[in-house]
Amino acid sequence: MRQAEGSTRQFTQAQVSFSYGPADWFPDDHPPMPATVSHGKPGVARACGLCHLPNGRGRPENAPVQGLPYEYIVQQLHDFQQGLRRSADPRKANTLEMENISKTLTEDEIKEAARYFSAIKVPQYIRVVETETVPKMRIQGEIYFPSGDAGIEPIGVRIIETPEDVAQTQLRNPRSGFIAYAPIGSIKRGEALATTGGSGKTTPCGVCHGADLKGLGTIPNLAGRSPSYLARQMYDLKLGTRRGPMSALMKPVVANLTDGDIVDLIAYISSRQP
Repeated sequence: MRQAEGSTRQFTQAQVSFSYGPADWFPDDHPPMPATVSHGKPGVARACGLCHLPNGRGRPENAPVQGLPYEYIVQQLHDFQQGLRRSADPRKANTLEMENISKTLTEDEIKEAARYFSAIKVPQYIRVVETETVPKMRIQGEIYFPSGDAGIEPIGVRIIETPEDVAQTQLRNPRSGFIAYAPIGSIKRGEALATTGGSGKTTPCGVCHGADLKGLGTIPNLAGRSPSYLARQMYDLKLGTRRGPMSALMKPVVANLTDGDIVDLIAYISSRQP
């Protein structure tokens, strides 16, 4: 039996990773889960709570869906159903998994899941650390884990998102956060780009997402979210693999951004208070 830090509950590792009823370490941290979230459709569609965690916070390899606008979640599931939201990286298998799962959902199930996740407040779970070097990493399950005694390497033009506590992440503990290593000066450069648009290079983020980046109406809140997820979406939008109705608004915003610009922007955005 395993026990996540801070929880009074115990599960085996198999129960933690069970596709049709994964462990819920902190049932008091969220409203009662709809069946689609807690158990999915056995043999057909995995539970939302497996990948996105019962509170919707997710992990670096997938989306943090908690606290997103209800209408936005509904639209994204419709986009997945229609094949309008795919990854620009052919290795990103779980994006196709989302397309397949969404096609099994009824309209009522989509709305029920959207109401559930949109009602949960986003916690502060990302700690952005500017640095010149990072521990060498290994990739497991699309997450960067430190390679132990393998040494360090220059960060380059990258953000590396890695668990604060490897064991707790492997237990899918939704209270255990992540460190985002970012290049020196990236937060300040990102703030300038996000707030001014960089002399016409892009549109200031606050125009649509709000001055504090906490969203406006159906436009999603960005502050404090996973940098891995944010970067993937910017590339998907730039390369045209996200083609839903709202994606057209973002296409010109990201068109002229360099890799360095994207690193700086997400370092700033992820450092903000949710």
